[in-house]
Amino acid sequence: MAVREIRLFGDPVLRSVCDPITVGDPHAAALIADLIESVQIPGRAGLAANQIGVGLRAFSYNIDGEVGYIINPVLAEVSGDPELVDEGCLSVPGFYFLRSRYPFARVTGVDLDGQPVELSGEGLMAQALQHETDHLDGHLYIEGLDSETKREAMRAIRKAPWY
Repeated sequence: MAVREIRLFGDPVLRSVCDPITVGDPHAAALIADLIESVQIPGRAGLAANQIGVGLRAFSYNIDGEVGYIINPVLAEVSGDPELVDEGCLSVPGFYFLRSRYPFARVTGVDLDGQPVELSGEGLMAQALQHETDHLDGHLYIEGLDSETKREAMRAIRKAPWY
């Protein structure tokens, strides 16, 4: 187990669609342990495997004191009228932008033993489920910004000391 370094905007792994994890893969347990340890740092709500440089379909979450993970998640349902929420990303550090997200989301997947897992929620949990599955599909949250906000975001990111 280790807290892993977060890959930043511009790293090609963040734009790649992640591959499914084969149940029983001996490396999966170590990946999940690293995802869980890495997401427990204060201020972190979710972490996708590609954010730590691993192109496999898994993420961890830390919402309201509940820490967990899901393997091979699929965004199975979103509902409600999309709302503007203030959103940030560990891979785009220091920035928060308003973007549209559904107020309810549900993902399905499996655990390390291949048992079905379903995660759902409203508010921050819904936002995190959408955000992390987007990561696993090779999308960063800034892609979902309205055009003017996205232009502002890109200008700001280009000026960031980490860029």
